[in-house]
Amino acid sequence: MVDTGPDFRYQMLRTNTRRLDAVLFTHPHRDHIAGLDDIRAFNFFSSLPMEIYANALTEEALRRDFYYAFAERKYPGVPEINLTRITDDPFWVGDIPVTPIDVWHMQMPVLGFRFGNFTYITDANRMDEASKDRIRGSEVLVVNALRHRPHISHFTLQEAIALVQELEIPQAYFTHISHELGLHENVSDTLPDGIALAFDGLRLSI
Repeated sequence: MVDTGPDFRYQMLRTNTRRLDAVLFTHPHRDHIAGLDDIRAFNFFSSLPMEIYANALTEEALRRDFYYAFAERKYPGVPEINLTRITDDPFWVGDIPVTPIDVWHMQMPVLGFRFGNFTYITDANRMDEASKDRIRGSEVLVVNALRHRPHISHFTLQEAIALVQELEIPQAYFTHISHELGLHENVSDTLPDGIALAFDGLRLSI
């Protein structure tokens, strides 16, 4: 699971998700961390703390906004979590290898993640060559494509297409889409082969 946005609870209910082993955070914006409190249900059913992973910038925001989950003496029922700091080094979540990928969201550093042959990136509008090298060779890429018009902190549709083609990714899905992009069916008809719009509930087998 990557990020816990404000609709986290509803996504879990809608997909009938009964098990969640870990949460990886990309960056500290509120729409990507606000649902952390809702991991309490998974604490209850598993009788285990949730493993969460974040870089130093996001950790600071989590400790500030969810201070009660990090308190030395906790009120009963608050989220139970184990936080691991993400650095530039690859790491493992259970038996899944994870490679962090640094991208830019205007001036904010944001993390993308590569899991084997699958790479996930959200809230980005540029990246350095070293980060592109970490993505190359992926079979599937999920990346944000906000709209057609330029935006200060997100890839446009054409920028996202260009990135996929530059990195020669066989299959890509565009996410973090705004209403300004247009209707799903209409936009889908214009996309090159191997590129599709993502949708809520999409499941990928890698």
